[in-house]
Amino acid sequence: MTDFEAMRRQFDLPEGMIYLNGNSLGPMPKASVPAMTDFLNDEWRTELIKGWNTKNWFMQTNTLGDRVGRLIGAPEGTTVVGDTLSIKVFQAVAAGMAMVPDRHVILSDNGNFPTDLYMVEGLIKLKDAGYTLRTPDPEDLMAGITEEVGVVMITEVDYRTGRRHDMRAIIDKAHSVGAVVVWDLAHSAGAVPVDVGGCDTDFAIGCTYKYLNGGPGSPAFIHVAPRLLDTVEPFLSGWYGHEAPFAFDTDYRPMPGRIERMRIGTPSIASFVLLSGALDIWDQVDMDALHAKSVDLSELFIREVESRCPALKLVSPRDPMARGSHVSFAYENGYAAMQALIADNVIGDFRAPDVMRFGITPLFIGEAEILGAVDKLEAILKEERWKDERFQKRSLVT
Repeated sequence: MTDFEAMRRQFDLPEGMIYLNGNSLGPMPKASVPAMTDFLNDEWRTELIKGWNTKNWFMQTNTLGDRVGRLIGAPEGTTVVGDTLSIKVFQAVAAGMAMVPDRHVILSDNGNFPTDLYMVEGLIKLKDAGYTLRTPDPEDLMAGITEEVGVVMITEVDYRTGRRHDMRAIIDKAHSVGAVVVWDLAHSAGAVPVDVGGCDTDFAIGCTYKYLNGGPGSPAFIHVAPRLLDTVEPFLSGWYGHEAPFAFDTDYRPMPGRIERMRIGTPSIASFVLLSGALDIWDQVDMDALHAKSVDLSELFIREVESRCPALKLVSPRDPMARGSHVSFAYENGYAAMQALIADNVIGDFRAPDVMRFGITPLFIGEAEILGAVDKLEAILKEERWKDERFQKRSLVT
């Protein structure tokens, strides 16, 4: 069993803050400061260039990848970390397109995170070969998986509403018609149990700065099914994925049969230090226990908000098994209300046009924080504090 009280003691949160935004940026583990200090003093300062060998920097893409892979049900040797999530979207979708060159339809849904769609739009322009991106409503995605479709690119958990797609059902349908599937697990990894291996996922990508607490801009990850590792085409062909990176050949040959072929360029080892420290916590977590706790806290939050803040309308699925680990409510004055809540030291966030979003993250949130957050939200709405002029101005980041 996961000891949640022990987990929360490992995070460094400001006194008095109720942090319901771990679905957007996870809080800092207490171990981050000494880990970074050790890296600066005992690795970079003393080892300099030797660190690529003496500290194994060169293979941290893989060692950290396997640790992330455990959280998404990936077999060892099928996941690497590095680059950004947008780059991994491009990389995975391009590889999927090459697997079905005679099909020119890419299917997603209109609830997908916009950058995923933007990256595909850019890839289509680059290909200039008659490709089309289709984005039906999430509820209509399954019907859209036909023999015309080459690649299905889908985010498992909707970033606005928390709606969760059925991974196994979508993969089974896509494979039955010969399509390739790319899963974005940005709101799944560290939030809900995922089994990319058991579901025979072709590609899975995601970030590590949300639920996994790797820090702002921490590296993304990509998983490739073992059956594809010898044939998948790495269209972003950087030196880090070369068969012999230190031969310095002028022609590119991808690493045969290994996940290294999906590496691109030199990663940020400093970012890896922070991610490694966060994963020390996650190594102690059972995902089924975490999900059960998340469901309990989410259900409590929904009940309390609906009974005490009737102006807010639940837009997340009612069924806890059909959503991720954040809960969203629509409110016409949602932006201002969220700013008032943040000013009262309860941190959630807002997504246009009217969604107030709350991350339910059991590693550092318990019942007391849930009830305290609703107390403050109820007071803000009853007293109409959100009408204050300072809460009306839109910040650069919402």
